[in-house]
Formats: sequence, C-alpha cells, structure tokens
Amino acid sequence: MSEPILTHNAARAMHLAAQGMLQTRRARATISDVLAAIRRMGVLQIDTISVVARSPYLVLWSRLGDYDPAWLEQLLAEGKLFEYWAHEACFIPIEDYGLYRHRMVDAGSLGWKAGSSWARAQPGHVEQVLEHIRANGPVRAADFERVDGKAGGWWEWKPEKRSLEVLFTSGRLMIARRQNFHRVYDLAERVLPDWDDSRTPPIETVRREFVLRAVRALSLAKAAWIPDYHRTRPPHFDPQQLVDEGSLLRARVDGWSAPVFVHPEHAGLLERAAAGALTPTVTSLLSPFDPIVWDRRRALELFDFDYRLECYTPAEKRRYGYFTLPILRRGALVGRVDAKAHRKRGVFELISVTLEPGVRVSEGLLRDLAGAVLRCARWHGCGQVELTRTTPDGVRPALQVALDALAPGLC
Repeated sequence: MSEPILTHNAARAMHLAAQGMLQTRRARATISDVLAAIRRMGVLQIDTISVVARSPYLVLWSRLGDYDPAWLEQLLAEGKLFEYWAHEACFIPIEDYGLYRHRMVDAGSLGWKAGSSWARAQPGHVEQVLEHIRANGPVRAADFERVDGKAGGWWEWKPEKRSLEVLFTSGRLMIARRQNFHRVYDLAERVLPDWDDSRTPPIETVRREFVLRAVRALSLAKAAWIPDYHRTRPPHFDPQQLVDEGSLLRARVDGWSAPVFVHPEHAGLLERAAAGALTPTVTSLLSPFDPIVWDRRRALELFDFDYRLECYTPAEKRRYGYFTLPILRRGALVGRVDAKAHRKRGVFELISVTLEPGVRVSEGLLRDLAGAVLRCARWHGCGQVELTRTTPDGVRPALQVALDALAPGLC
C-alpha cells in the first residue's frame, strides 16, 4: 500500500487536531472536559512560574477557553490524576500509573530528579520523614520549619523537602492533593490503596506503549520526536516494528526525508489531512510548556518556529522577553507575546508582541490576535489590556485599534 503524502500545512493541521487545537471551541467547558483534554495529551506538564497563569492552567485554557482552574486540583484530589515525572513533572491520568511504576522502582535512572546522593547520604532522615507521615498524616514541605539558617529557593531545598522528593520519586509517597498549588504528600498506599505491583506491565510492554501513546498524542511523528514526549531512555522501541505488526501507520510529508508514524486511531484524520480537508481556525496564546512547543526541535521542523524560553537567561541577553507565549493562529505559529497579568490592578500587560519575520500583517490577523489576548485577559480577571511595544513597531497602532474595538464585546 502506498503511503499517504501530506503537505506541510496538512501535517500541522493533523497535529493540532490530535491536540484538540484545530477548531474553535463553542461549548462551555466542564470538569469532564479538563480530564478529557489531559487524556488526549497524555501528560500535562507542571511549572510554577506565574507571571501569567501557571503553565498547566494555561495549557488547558488554550484548549478549553474559560474554565475553573480549581477543577485540576479537584481531579487530583479525587484520584483521577496523579503526579509524576513524565515529560517533566506532570499531571497524568491515573489509569497510566502502571506505565510509570518502573521509573519509581528504578528511581536512580531519573538522574538528579531522584535525589540519589541525598538518599545515600541521609538514609535515616529519609526514613524519619516517611515515618512522620505514616504517624501524622499528609504533609507539605512548608509544614517543616527551616532550622539550617539558609534562605531557601529551588536550588537550596531544606532537608525535609529533599527527603519528600526522594520518597515521591521512588513511589513511596504520592501527591494526595494540592493546597494553594503546594504539594501535599502522603503514603502511596493511602493515596492509591488498590495498587499492587503485580499489575506492573513488563518493561518491554511499557516501552512499546510509550511509543504508541506519544504517536497518538502527536498525531504524526518522526521517529526522532517520539522519545522526548515521555522522556524515555534507551533502548527505545522501534516504531517501524509497530508498523510491521499493524499497530502504527506510515505517511510522508513533502520535503521530509524521514517518514512519519501515525496511530491507527487517527486513520480518518490522516485521510482528511491528505485530502486537504482539515482547516485550523483556533487562535490562542500557548504556554511555553504546551506539548505543541515544548520540543523545540519539533516546533522548528513542524512549524518553522525557533522558540526558546528566556526566563533563565540574564535580562540583558534576552531577545524576546522573560516568559514569552507563542501565538498560534489558524495553523501557524506567527509570533510571541511577553505578557504579565497584574491581577490586583486588573491589568493584562503586553510588554511586547513580536511577529515572526515574513508574517503578513492583515486586519484579520490583528483581529484574531486581539481576540485571543482579550479572552486570556478576561480569564485572568483583568478588564484592561496595556500594550507597550510591538515588532515590527508599525503594528502597534493597528493592534491597539483592534484591542479597543473588540474589548467591549469580550469584557
């Protein structure tokens, strides 16, 4: 059978369809939509930077529009999600717990995340923290008073936090819930009482399943893209083997020498994409940790979008800004916004809006961008948008006009 051939735009549209970002959503979101979106992505990366919404909330907003962020914590507390190291620290559907059990048992394979040096140096302290939780119930790191005189910060965790993370990574503790976004740790057997390690799939099954799930989440994937999605380590399961056994499909994209792999669930999507029948309509701001852009190489190859997060870059060396949000517009990544939500003042500040070189500035593009910005501002409880600068500079007056024109209808 000949392999379907996709245009570059069709490949983008197919990817966005699998991620729930092809067509503009009309219905108001419910808590079940939140869970369905996470299941569609497979994993929802966690990050705590909150100049706009924290990343997991923003990823969901991009797909669902206005929704209650508390639903995410509710799903975790109800046991429908769990937290663990996937792409990075992620919320994951609870039915996938067994796929990550090997990582917990062999926590040292996770490198620095495992805290192996701390576990070796302070085994008594680790066990003491575990026994404290066993006797006294769930805890936050903040429940332990700092007594070492250090200021703290992610690079200088207090001993109890280090021990909690060692126990979490090894699977002896789980995150029972979030309290003001702070992790609440409890014994794994209390959070997931029905789990038995006899249910852990063989490692070869896990490797195979991670390939299938990555391809399903991406809709189509080069072999080189697949390991990044769940951050799997070698040896990797060969996707061509899955094609040979009928568990994956293959296709081609114009201009790419390597084939792409497609999950059979997306066979209909592949047929429509090849026929040019997928039309992206979504315009939205994306989190830097959205699956669409978190693999910088994939974003460059698929969207011709060279993206770097600069919040850890010294201010004087930043090109675009501290926490830039990619702009998705009708199937293309057309620019980035450096934004800050001043919630107390009710102001959503656009520090800079930078359009990609070659993007044609039209009234439709500015209207779509203004609408996405205003919807995001409204979701943050910000009734006012302040625009500071744009690149190209000449775009600023026209974008301001679009913001002013749409604001009454969206606020």
